[in-house]
Order: sequence, then structure tokens, then C-alpha cells
Amino acid sequence: MASLKEVRSRIQSVTSTQQITKAMKMVAAAKLRRAQDNIIRMRPYAQRLNTILANLTRTADADIVSDYGVARDVRKVLVIAVTSDRGLAGAFNSNVFKGVNALIAERYANLPAASISVLAIGKKAHDYYTRKGNIVGNFTHVFAKLSFETVREAAEVAMDGFRNGTYDEVVMVYNEFKNVATQIVRTEQLLPLVQVASVLAPATPREAKIANVLAETTANVDYLFEPSKEEIVQTLIPQSLKIKLYKAVLESNASEHGARMTAMDKATENAGELLKALKLTYNRTRQAAITTEILEIVGGAEALAAG
Repeated sequence: MASLKEVRSRIQSVTSTQQITKAMKMVAAAKLRRAQDNIIRMRPYAQRLNTILANLTRTADADIVSDYGVARDVRKVLVIAVTSDRGLAGAFNSNVFKGVNALIAERYANLPAASISVLAIGKKAHDYYTRKGNIVGNFTHVFAKLSFETVREAAEVAMDGFRNGTYDEVVMVYNEFKNVATQIVRTEQLLPLVQVASVLAPATPREAKIANVLAETTANVDYLFEPSKEEIVQTLIPQSLKIKLYKAVLESNASEHGARMTAMDKATENAGELLKALKLTYNRTRQAAITTEILEIVGGAEALAAG
């Protein structure tokens, strides 16, 4: 049985850990509110942009969207893996790694490992795939000051690589935010553009309703183009690709804080259960020590009386 000093030391250690996890949960909750507001504001804008682009490209000539819409034989692939900069978020990051591994095993099993490159957004993904090799760029700074401009740089690397033939396909793997306790690993093709109208899937019933309204109101719209349809489409397609990646990063950011909040809440509960067990052990050990001392005193008194 552990000594009283050892048990007291463990109680102090677990208490300190519980205070830290409780504080981390509150910090994650505060960050989650901001991240959730950002993604809620982004979803209708991204959906409307892609709806407009779908209407434009539906009647556009094929050569207008050829830069990003041409489908080639897949020999080289770029996978964009979006994770967090920090851990302590449960299975948040490992789920992305599993998603990437599943994607490669199911979709690109016939390709050699050297033909699959990874663009890692987030320090955890960068560290993980640096050890694996064949990593593209360094975007560990994205979440330090999350903005459209920082994500745009990563999107342009993927877009330029596809346009010049370095990659034949670009796919994103990230966590989509559903609620605090649920994050869904999504795998979405960024390039080539297959069907712009299906780029963004509504995540909630309210967003689905908004998407249906937008689709109904813009399905038969006759646009007036200034300066020209070709120039507008060529501007909107790159913008929509950057917005799509930015939305994925915002989804991942909100999911990270939700996962960390859930993980820290569970850790705090576990620490509480462990404290109960340790305090019970402490009381039992203390009672056993007291009982032993009493027995020794009684035994000594009886020995003196007998002598």
C-alpha cells in the first residue's frame, strides 16, 4: 500500500491537472464561439458564390473553364490535409491522418508513394507528413493569424500546381464542424472542377433550406455581363477555389475548438473520479496508520503492565 506522503502527492498532482483542464475547456469554449460565428457567416456566402458560378458555367463555352476543369489521367496527386497546430483535442488530428490514409488506400492504391504529395495546413499535419516525406510547402503559420490571405497562399500553390501539370488531381481532407461533440472527416475534390454546383454541401437543415432558396431564385436568372462572361468566369473560378479551401480551414478551426472543449471536459471529469478514488485511498491509509499506532500503544502498555 502507498504511503500517506505518496497519496497526498498524487492528490495534489491530479488537482493541479484538473485545474489546467478546466481552464483549457473555458478557453476552448471562448474560441469556439468566435470560430463558430465565422463559419456560420462564411457558409451562405460560399454557397451563393458557387451557385452563381454554376449558372454562369452552365452556358459557358468549354474553353472558358479548361484551366481548372480539364480531367487528366491521374498520375500525380496533391492531398491537402488540414489539422491543428496543437494537440490535446482527442482524436481530432488522428482522424484526418486516418482519412488521408483511407483515401490513398481506396482511391490511389495503384499509384506509387512518390507520386502522392501532401500540402499540410497546421503544425500537426506538417510534423506528421515531414517524417513520411513528399510534403509540399510550409503552412504551419495559418492558424496563428487565421485569415483569407494566409489560406489564399496555400490555395494558389495547389491551383498553380494543377494548372502547370505538376498535379492531376487535388483533394482536401479536413474535419467539418457539426456541433461541439461531433466533427465529421470530409474528403472533397478541389481540382479538377467536376461540378461547381456540388462544391459545397449544406451542413445543417437551415443551411439546406437557404441553399434551396438560392438555387430556386438563381436557376433561371439571365445575367448582364460587364465586361464579359469569359472574364467574369475566369475571375470567379479561382476565387471560388480559394473560398472553398478557406471554408474548409474555418470548418477545421471550429471543429478543433469543439474537439478540445469536449476532450478537456472529459479529462476534467476523469480527474474528478480519480480524485475521489485517491481521497478514499488516503482516508483508508490514514485510518490504517492510526489503527496500527493505537495497537502499538496498547501493546506497549500491556507489556509494561505485565512487567
